[in-house]
Amino acid sequence: MSGDARGWPIRRRLAILAAVEAVLLVAALIAGGIALHNLTEARTRLLDVIAPQRLAATQLSTALLNQETGVRGYQLGRQPEFLVPYTDGMRSQADAVTQLRQLGADPGTRIGDDLTAVLRAAGAWQAAAEPTVAPGAPPVTAAQVERGRTLFGDVRKALDAQLDHLAAIRDTGRVDLDAAANFLTAVFVVIGALVLLLFVGLFAGLRQVITRPILRLAGEVRHVADSDIHRPVHGSGPREIAQLGADVEAMRQRILDEVAELERAHAMLDRRTREAEESNAMLDRRTRELERSNADLEQFAYVASHDLQEPLRKVASFCQLLQRRYQGLLDERGEQYIEYAVDGAKRMQVLINDLLAFSRVGRKPGEHVVAEAGALVDDALANLEVALSLSGGKVTRGELPAVRVEPALVTAVFQNLIGNALKFKGETPPEVRVTAERDGDDWVFSVADNGIGIDAEYAERVFALFQRLHTRSAYPGTGIGLALCRRIVEYHGGRIWLDTEAADTTFRFTLPAREDKGNA
Repeated sequence: MSGDARGWPIRRRLAILAAVEAVLLVAALIAGGIALHNLTEARTRLLDVIAPQRLAATQLSTALLNQETGVRGYQLGRQPEFLVPYTDGMRSQADAVTQLRQLGADPGTRIGDDLTAVLRAAGAWQAAAEPTVAPGAPPVTAAQVERGRTLFGDVRKALDAQLDHLAAIRDTGRVDLDAAANFLTAVFVVIGALVLLLFVGLFAGLRQVITRPILRLAGEVRHVADSDIHRPVHGSGPREIAQLGADVEAMRQRILDEVAELERAHAMLDRRTREAEESNAMLDRRTRELERSNADLEQFAYVASHDLQEPLRKVASFCQLLQRRYQGLLDERGEQYIEYAVDGAKRMQVLINDLLAFSRVGRKPGEHVVAEAGALVDDALANLEVALSLSGGKVTRGELPAVRVEPALVTAVFQNLIGNALKFKGETPPEVRVTAERDGDDWVFSVADNGIGIDAEYAERVFALFQRLHTRSAYPGTGIGLALCRRIVEYHGGRIWLDTEAADTTFRFTLPAREDKGNA
C-alpha cells in the first residue's frame, strides 16, 4: 500500500469497501434477476403455450379420427346415428383449431404451417367423404372407400408431423427450462460465495487496517504504563489511529512534564516544609509570648480601669462638695471651673464603665440560654425609662423570636441601639420600631427610628471605638456604644450594619437561629 493510501481515514476506506461491495452485489442481483426472468419465461412458455398447443393438437387429432370412424360406420350401416361421431368431431375440430390459433399457430410459423397442412389434408378428405354421407346418397363404391382411405392417410401423416414438431418444441422448452434453472442456481451459488468472500474480505481488511494498528498501539501504551514511561508512542495505520497515537504521545509527554514539575515542587515543598517547621517553632514561641502579653495587658487594663474608679469617685465627690459649699462665694469663673471638673470626672467614670463593659465581652464567657428577644427588649426599655420619658418617644416592637444568647449582653445591644434612637432625635418625638425576620439560618433584627439619620459615608465608621459624628456639647456619649454592639453581636456569631438603603435610620444585626426551632 502506498504512503498516501496508508494515511487514508477509516471513513474513506470503509466508503471504498462499501462501494465495491455494492457494485458486486448489484451485479450479482442483476444476474440473478436475469436468471429468474429467463426461468419464468421458460416455465411460462412450456406450461402456458407448448403444453396447451400439444393438448389442442391431440384434441384435433381425436376429432379427425372420430370423423373418420363416423363416416366409415355410416358407409357400412347406413344408420343416421352412425354419423354422430362425425358431427361431434367437426365441432371438436373447430374448437381445437380456434385454440391453436389463439396459442400462436399463425401462418408463417412452424406450428401454423403444420396446422395449415393438417387442415388442408382434412379438407380434402372431408370433401371426398361428404357426398357419401349426404341424405339419399347411393351406396359407397369400393373406389370411394379406397380413395377415402388414401386421403385420410394424408391426414394421419399431417397430424403425426404436427405432433412430432410439438414434441420437439416441448423437448426444447424443457431444455431451456432446465438451463434457466441451472443458471439461476449457479447465480445463487455465486451470490452466496460472493457474500462469503465479501465478509471474509471485510473481516481481513478490518483486522489489517484497524484491529492490528489498535493492538500495536495498545501494546505500546501498556508497555509505557507498566515499565517505561520514557518510551515514545507511535500510531500507525489509518489517519484516525495515527492521530490517536499522536494524542497518546502528547499526553505521555505532558505527564512527563507534570511529573517533572511535581518532583521540582515536591523538592521545593520539602525545603519549604523544613523552613516552615523552623518558622512554626519560632511562631509558637512568639504566640505563647504574645498570649502571655495579651493576658497581662487585659489584666492590667481591667485592674487599671477598675482602680481608677475610686479616685474618680473621690474627685467627683469633692468637686461636688466644693460646688455646694462654696456656691455663691466664688466668682462666676471659679464656679465654672468647678463645674468643668465635676463634668470631666463624671464623663471619665462613664468612659471607664464603658471600657470595662467592652473589655468584658468574650473574656469571661457566660452561659448561653434560650431567651425571648421580646423580654430582652423590655429589659432594655426598663433601663431606658428615664430617657424615654424625657424624650417623649415611643417604642414599638413586632413579634420577636427566642434565641440562644447571653441575655445581659444582647439586652445591652438593644439598650444601646434604642438609646441612640432616643438621643439623636429630630424635631418630632422619636419613634422606634424593633422587628425581626427569618433569613435562612439567621434571625435578622432591625431597630429603625425617625431621628436625624446617618450619612452613608459614615456607615462603617460609626462602629469604630471612640468614633463620634457630633460634639459632646451637642450630644453626650463616649463613642463606645456601637463598638460594644458590634463586639457583642460578633461574639454571638452574627454581624451588625447600618442599612443605608432604608428610608429611616435602621440598624440591623443577625443572631443564629439553628437551635431556635426546638426552643421557640
